Amino acid sequence: MLKKVLAVSFGILLLAGCAPKIRTNISQKYPPLNFQEEVWTIPQAITPPVGAEVLGTVRVGDAGMTTNCTYSVVLERAKEEARKSGGNAIHVTEHKTPDFMSSCHRITAEVLRLSQDQISMFRQNETESDSLIDHAVLYVYRTRGPGALVSYNINLGDSVICRVTNKFRQKIEIRNEGAYELWAKTESKASVPVNFKIGRTYYLRCGVGMGLLVGRPTLDIVDPATGKQEFFGKRK
Repeated sequence: MLKKVLAVSFGILLLAGCAPKIRTNISQKYPPLNFQEEVWTIPQAITPPVGAEVLGTVRVGDAGMTTNCTYSVVLERAKEEARKSGGNAIHVTEHKTPDFMSSCHRITAEVLRLSQDQISMFRQNETESDSLIDHAVLYVYRTRGPGALVSYNINLGDSVICRVTNKFRQKIEIRNEGAYELWAKTESKASVPVNFKIGRTYYLRCGVGMGLLVGRPTLDIVDPATGKQEFFGKRK
């Protein structure tokens, strides 16, 4: 019996160590949102709407043994904390990408409560498309970071669409609409789902995380404002 208790306790500690570390400082709370309700992400480069109510801050980072900490994962953790406080948006104020200190993405974000008019504005921006093109556009990029010598193929379903190296940027035209999996593999596999629509633009941020023998790929579909800033900005 004691062995079972110890085994369960060890498993809980191991899972806790693998999860991102979360710290919140909430000064104003509303009834929690349902887990299915949308929480909008306002990138660091975008100023929140005038009049948006700031409920507090949330920080998501490395707990020391964290393994599942891609950008999309830490954003989801921040959104979960926002929902608990009744917030329907987060504004990323600081974003640290993986480096020699940590293999995790680490963010600080304000927890916001937006009005319905402000939400409508974001929803409209999300659905804008270019009716003059007959394809979707995928921007694939990788900034300088750990694992500079590690490269890998980006696959769309069963097809290789490019090979990602350090400080890589490429524009790719996607001719077919529909739900696909973008994935890459070194010693382990990373994947992200994406639903391509004609006329829309997508940004895939690639990186390398810590692995046992070879760095493992990290893939994140980022919001257009962040992707545009990172893809077209000054090379790092």
